[in-house]
Parts: sequence; structure tokens; C-alpha cells
Amino acid sequence: MSKDYEVVIGLEVHVELNTKTKIFCGCSTEFGGAPNSHVCPVCAGMPGSLPVLNKEVLHKAIAVGLATNCDITRDSKFDRKNYFYPDNPQNYQISQLYFPICRNGKVEIELKDGTKKFVRIHEIHMEEDAGKLVHDAATDETYVDFNRSGVPLIEIVSEPDMRSSEEVIAYLDTLRETIQYLGASDCKLNEGSMRADVNLSIREKGSEEFGTRTETKNLNSFKAIQRCIENEIGRQIDIIEEGGKVMQETRRWDDDKEYSYPMRSKEDAQDYRYFPDPDLVPIHVSEEMINEIKAEEPEFRPAKKIRYQEELGLPEYDADQITSEKHLTELLEGAVALGADAKKVSNWLMTETMRLMKETSTDADKLKFSAENLAKLVKLVESKEINNAVAKEVFEKAVFAENLDPEQYVKDNNMSTKADAGQLEAVVEKAIAANPKAVEDIKAGKGKAIGAIVGFVMKEMKGKCDPGEVNKLINQKLN
Repeated sequence: MSKDYEVVIGLEVHVELNTKTKIFCGCSTEFGGAPNSHVCPVCAGMPGSLPVLNKEVLHKAIAVGLATNCDITRDSKFDRKNYFYPDNPQNYQISQLYFPICRNGKVEIELKDGTKKFVRIHEIHMEEDAGKLVHDAATDETYVDFNRSGVPLIEIVSEPDMRSSEEVIAYLDTLRETIQYLGASDCKLNEGSMRADVNLSIREKGSEEFGTRTETKNLNSFKAIQRCIENEIGRQIDIIEEGGKVMQETRRWDDDKEYSYPMRSKEDAQDYRYFPDPDLVPIHVSEEMINEIKAEEPEFRPAKKIRYQEELGLPEYDADQITSEKHLTELLEGAVALGADAKKVSNWLMTETMRLMKETSTDADKLKFSAENLAKLVKLVESKEINNAVAKEVFEKAVFAENLDPEQYVKDNNMSTKADAGQLEAVVEKAIAANPKAVEDIKAGKGKAIGAIVGFVMKEMKGKCDPGEVNKLINQKLN
């Protein structure tokens, strides 16, 4: 970006709350059901149907508000936002305009260079999601799926405090981690449970006045958001430098083409004809409710990272990697509670687990294996019942894939590499006798020559021994 310009960015982040039922009815919120299979008269907008607020939605919204340092509105209510669109079955959306549940919050973000800053939150409000339009390119027809209609959302509206795509990604990542740790949502952008609208404008550096902003809708990956922001910054600068005026409009980003196009103009005053929803009673949030929700707050990532270093002795890198996913912290803490060494558990999570997660496209919250079986595997290696090579095979085939008991799996498949002491000593002596040149080289200070003797032993033992133990025995014999 030219040094003469400054970008100003604010976000509207929609998060689907992971309640079992929808915000105003008893229909399932499960993702991926057959089209229109999770629908009833309420979420289909049938005349005469009456909504009833799901209390769990209120609790999760307040929990997110408290975790993001918001003031909780004690007397809140719902409003109707009227607009006509095919995936909006009632022709209005139940939302909150006048008295949102949370206000005036802030979250601290940290950039790659260690710089920290606060991004203010204007408000968080509860609302219902709309349905989904499915466009069939082959037939040029559009179908409507109302499964998502009525799924509970919170919309987190920031102040225009971000000045780069890096700050935006840091803010979104902080929100995602916070909400996941709370257990309020899985925040999976690829499934639409977290979506961001980017409001962006350009102004000359030093100017207090905002430029004309555009809004880009429903971006569903961090990479897409970053590319979209960089593209929109360049587009607006080009328009200004060519003497044109940026139009206030809503745009849609095509990530495949890396291009955005206008959807509709957007004036400052939109007449959604908001009015209080007559079918829903006002919400009173008591001090007791707030205290109960606050008491249930988990240990968040920043505090966990510090504790892992101070109490478990993990390096900073390990603590950072493990705390990036809440479920990985649960596996680590569970295995350590069963007596496994924290660093060794961390190594298994950071190497083999993350490798297999990537290869199998498995999210952390979908991992099958238990902390108990991970702890057992660590102890099998520590006791030299199996060596590292066998342990990796057991982990991949038994633990990661099927959550099988590794002790039983090793026993059933005769995979123990714990050699009889007398037998191993005899084979080492045989290997030394069979490799006089290697022995000569070792005594001459060429340490790498021991590999020939170790290899001989491993072959004779068919891999059923510990290489470290073999090295130790060879050195004892030669010294």
C-alpha cells in the first residue's frame, strides 16, 4: 500500500452457536442433514407459529460477551428486521437492534512482530440465521434449503480499529480461539459456522475523516479474507488516484478468480423497518446469571500457555502449538494426569498427530483417540516394550485410526521389541566379531562406524530390540 494512504477496517463476524436445537424452536442444528429435513412451522415462518427463546443461546452469548470484556445488557429484547429474500422464510429476521445483549467490549491481539493492540467491540447481538440458496449450474435453477434457518447466531460487530489484513487475521484468530475454548461454537469457517463481513475504506495518512467504505460479505477462510482485503485496498487506491470516487456498496469476493464484484449499492440509512418483536418477551439478565456464567469460564489460551511452561516445563514453542487447539490441550492434560511425561506427550501431539491430521484432513475436535491410550503408548516406549519405529506404527494403525488399546494391540500382534538380555548380549558379541573393520574405526575415533554393528544386530533381532540399548551394549563391550 502507498505510504500516502491508511486502510481502516471493521468487521461483522457471524458465529453459529453450537446448541443442539435452534434459537426459537426444537429443530436440530446438526450440520449436513438432507435438505429441508430440520424444519418445523416456526423456522419455516408459517403463519401463527410462535417462537420461544432457547435459554442456552442466551447463556452462550453472555459467555462470549464476558470473555471479550463486554458490558452485559441487563434488559434486552428482540426486534424484527424486515427484508425480502428467498432464503428468509418469514420475510423478516429476528435480531437485536436497540438493546443488543453485549456492548463496549475489547480483545487484545498480538501481531507476528510481538506488537499488541486492542480491537474494540461495538456490540454483540443474538439473531437467527437465514436458510441457504443452492444454485444448480446445469439446470440454471435455484433451490432453497431451510435447514440453517433459525440456527442461532451471534454477530460480533467491531469498531473500525484494524489497519491491515494482518491485524484482521489476528483479531479473527483471537475470537475463534476464545469462542472454541468457551465451547460456544466450533468456529469452522469452511462449514459456515464462522463468517466475516469486511467493512473497508481508505484515507490519507493523518486524516481523521473516514473514506467511503465497502462491505464484502460472507468470507469463509482466513486466506480468502486476507486476499480480499489486499485486493480491495489496491482497488480503492487505484480509483482514488485516477480521480474517481469509491462507491458505497456491498461486494462479493470470488476467491478462485481473486476478484470482487458489486452486489448492490448500500446507503447509510437502510430502511429495514425495525420494530420490537411482538411474539418474544423482553429478556432480563440477573446478576446471579452473570456470576454463574462467569464462574464456568475455562482457562483461556494465554493463561494455559504460561502454565504449560511454568508447571509442565514445556518449551514456549510446544505450549504455543498445543494450545492452538482446545482438544489437543485436553489430550495433553489427560495423558499427564495419568502419569505420562508432558514433553513426550507433547512430541506425539506435535509430530505424529498433526502429521496424520493433515494427511487425513481431520480436525482436532474429530480425533478419535483418548488421552488414556496416548498415555499407554508413551509408557510402552519408556519401558522399552516397543521402540520408536514400532510405536509410530502402533499409533497410526491402532491409536489414531481406531482408538485401540496400544498395550493389547502390541500383545495381540506380537510387536514387542523388548529383547531377552542374554540373547541381545550374545547377538552384540556376534556383531562385533563379524565387523572387525567397524570395531577398528570406532577405536580410532570414528563414531559413525558403530552404525554397521547396530544394523547387524537389528537385522539378527528382526527389529525386536531398542537401538539405544544396542548402542549402549556395544560401547560397553568395546570399552
